[in-house]
Amino acid sequence: VQLVESGGGLVQAGGSLRLSCASSGRTFSFYAMGWFRQAPGKVREFVAAINGRGDSTYYANSVKGRFTISRDNAADTVTLQMNSLKPEDTAVYYCAARPREIATPIYEYDYWGQGTQVTVSS
Repeated sequence: VQLVESGGGLVQAGGSLRLSCASSGRTFSFYAMGWFRQAPGKVREFVAAINGRGDSTYYANSVKGRFTISRDNAADTVTLQMNSLKPEDTAVYYCAARPREIATPIYEYDYWGQGTQVTVSS
């Protein structure tokens, strides 16, 4: 499975960004997809995940109510809509894939994209 993220950039606090992750190589709907982020000097952390069918999602408390994860299995893509962004959301955002169901630990994910930078200015 190859994953390629896009959509990062610079935005002011309170603004929105939409990240996309395109998948290729295997049957996309077989995989749960997750978004993680890593800020400078910090460990990579879980943000959101969605199961293969797209009918179950899970969010970190820090983004719940502001971020929405969704997927389009026909287009082999997963999206992270980020609203009401805060400076503390600044990080490199990664999408990741694992077989079957949602998980939050980093080590549960087998495939990773290269990351996309999100910078939120105050």
